[in-house]
Amino acid sequence: MVFDSVVAAVGHTPIVRLDLPGPAIAYAKLELQNLFAMKDRVAREVITSALASGVLRPGDPIIESSSGTMALGLALVGRSLGHAVHIVTDPRIDQVTHGKLLALGCSVHVVTAMSGAGWQSARLELLARLLDDLPGAFWPQQYANPDNPGAYRSLAAEVIDDLGTVDVLVGAVGSGGSLCGTARALRAVLPDLHVVAVDCVGSMIFGQPDQPQRKQSGLGNSMQAPNVDYAVIDEVHWLSDDEAFAATRRLAAHQQLFAGNSSGSVYQVLEHLAATRPAGTRILGIFPDRGDRYVPSVHPAQRTSQESAPLRVGPASPQEVDYGTAVAGWSRALLPRERPFLAFVESNTTGTGMTALTTTHRLGVQPLLVTADPGRYTGLQHSRAVVVVADTADPQAVLTALRASGRTVAGVSTTSEYFLPVAAAVAGELDLAGGQVDAVRRCRDKVAVRNFLAHAGIEQPRWAVLDGGPLRTVGRAAIEDAVSAVGLPCVVKPTQDSGSTHVRLCADADQVAAQVALIQAVSHNARGLLTPSTVLVEEYLVGPEFSVETLGSGDRLDVLGVTAKTVSAPPHFVETGHLFPAPVDDDTRSRIVEYATRIIRALGITGGAAHLELRLTTDGPRLVEVNGRAAGGMIPDLVRLATGVDLIEQQLRVVASLPVDASPTRDRSAGIAFLLAQQDGVLTGIDGIGGAEGALAVPGVDRVTVTAAVGSAVRTPTNFADRLGFVIALGADADEVTDTLHEAVRRITVRVAARPTAEAGPAPALTDEQPTHHTGVPVAGA
Repeated sequence: MVFDSVVAAVGHTPIVRLDLPGPAIAYAKLELQNLFAMKDRVAREVITSALASGVLRPGDPIIESSSGTMALGLALVGRSLGHAVHIVTDPRIDQVTHGKLLALGCSVHVVTAMSGAGWQSARLELLARLLDDLPGAFWPQQYANPDNPGAYRSLAAEVIDDLGTVDVLVGAVGSGGSLCGTARALRAVLPDLHVVAVDCVGSMIFGQPDQPQRKQSGLGNSMQAPNVDYAVIDEVHWLSDDEAFAATRRLAAHQQLFAGNSSGSVYQVLEHLAATRPAGTRILGIFPDRGDRYVPSVHPAQRTSQESAPLRVGPASPQEVDYGTAVAGWSRALLPRERPFLAFVESNTTGTGMTALTTTHRLGVQPLLVTADPGRYTGLQHSRAVVVVADTADPQAVLTALRASGRTVAGVSTTSEYFLPVAAAVAGELDLAGGQVDAVRRCRDKVAVRNFLAHAGIEQPRWAVLDGGPLRTVGRAAIEDAVSAVGLPCVVKPTQDSGSTHVRLCADADQVAAQVALIQAVSHNARGLLTPSTVLVEEYLVGPEFSVETLGSGDRLDVLGVTAKTVSAPPHFVETGHLFPAPVDDDTRSRIVEYATRIIRALGITGGAAHLELRLTTDGPRLVEVNGRAAGGMIPDLVRLATGVDLIEQQLRVVASLPVDASPTRDRSAGIAFLLAQQDGVLTGIDGIGGAEGALAVPGVDRVTVTAAVGSAVRTPTNFADRLGFVIALGADADEVTDTLHEAVRRITVRVAARPTAEAGPAPALTDEQPTHHTGVPVAGA
């Protein structure tokens, strides 16, 4: 064949029949016969599509995160079409690939240490910094770009042309594009095609605990890959490093195919399927890349004594496991075509809300969102959730809508504080996990919690309740009685709200009266739900603040750790920073945990996550409040970074009755500092994030996120909604994290322009712009 360019030569790879015993017929699609590897197809598709749409302009640079074949594909196509190509990678890159990239004229940027989600997240953080320095740069985003799986329509067409029909398709999964894209295209003409995914032990793609230290490359992932379409996959196999390397060596020795470990893993599954499938079954495996770059790790000519040790190849057939079970060696699980649904009764609109919907897919269930208003969820289409519209304030309406949908529901949950009682009631009616209605209702009502724990004999601060009744007003005498019972200063708060909304420290009865009136004037919360007319007046607790993060499953209660919290100065109590785990001595930690677990067990929060906030006073720990849900304020992210436990995933596992494992796999520290405004006004910018001298360049910074839009009204914080963004850092201990956060926020400038006052008359423009560095950096040992 003659082609006009190297770009046109991509694809057109051969299919060979493998010499395997067994009744079934096994073929290999030799994508390793591309100029570099299978990802040449993706590079051609994403770059030519970006040029055609104008997203990439002629001559503009291309930048991507890759440790292997995607980098080579971009180098091939990008450099051929006249673009500078920048590759962000990590120390796992082999010298062959590194040398090829340099020879092709690429700039290679190597990160030096993992961050929160392993090497991938460290690479993405460096990539974000480099984007600031490369005007007009195009980032293909291979893990989310729909042109990635779309690139494999040509591969599927070649299969049909060459074989006519296929019964089983086997492929390794990393970004998800090759297997899922090929499977979707083939299923259009072969609807009964059985699709088998191959992954590595320690990859989180198919509901496994992440192990970033795994040795295999080219498949597996430490991050959610949006291009993995679980709906087209029928089963998944996992192989350990040793099993994959041994299979790769067998492939070379028995089939004379010198390939990488992704191909070797696919080969092992092909061996198994050829031996166990009925006679005449046509099985096709995709072999993505050749073995050149794997010589040191898989095919070394000279081996150290450690490398010469026999590989632990495991059993002759895979262990059959239920999907979601943690595995250590070759194992197999089914993903049924008709997967059950995990129903969410509303959701947080950002953060954990969207994360929960996408996480659901890799747990082998499908997300279903019941909502009164789908329009409030930006980017909902990307979650691939089924949407059912209903009155989510009414449990019976939600039940009716779920039953009418005809879907099989495996669990009911929510990430929204306001809809916890509804979700619990629906779960209870359907006899599903998470149906702890009484416990959830108590936790949503701070008065109910105080009353219940008082009867249980658990130590609490002094408190009193003011009830405004139908008219939502409280008389002066009742206020004076409450102040007398509790003492001054005291804390006044709503009985059912979240995020420190309308919580205030009051110094006298007049301030109490004013705050009570403010709370009772608000008849509906942020989600439009009616708020009670009761107000809680509590003793002001003096001492450092902590929270305890737990996960309950049946009779088991796992304490994931204690978080040290930093809050703003009175009169408001806005959380401005966290450290996890809290830097306290063992005795203090034990006292905090013992007190928290007594409360959680007394309340009966046994089916999922709980978040308990307390202050450590001179009299011992005293409860601030308790929530029958996972913590907010990015604390689940800190738990994951520090311990490796994905609290959101484990919560979903509890609700969906899947295996739960809250065992830590890391021992590090993580912290967050929120960005705040120091004055009321209009946000004009937040500077000092990117670039060589920005916050992202500080070693240990995991991410910097801005949540407030330029031009929006801002104020000194009175509740969680006044926070403008955050910095998250990771380190060996709390002191290191604290130092990192201090340095990162020192580099950030929050710019706020004062609003013109009514007395000043109309102004042609905002003036008196004030740069601030107001943040809440947690302090180790505080």
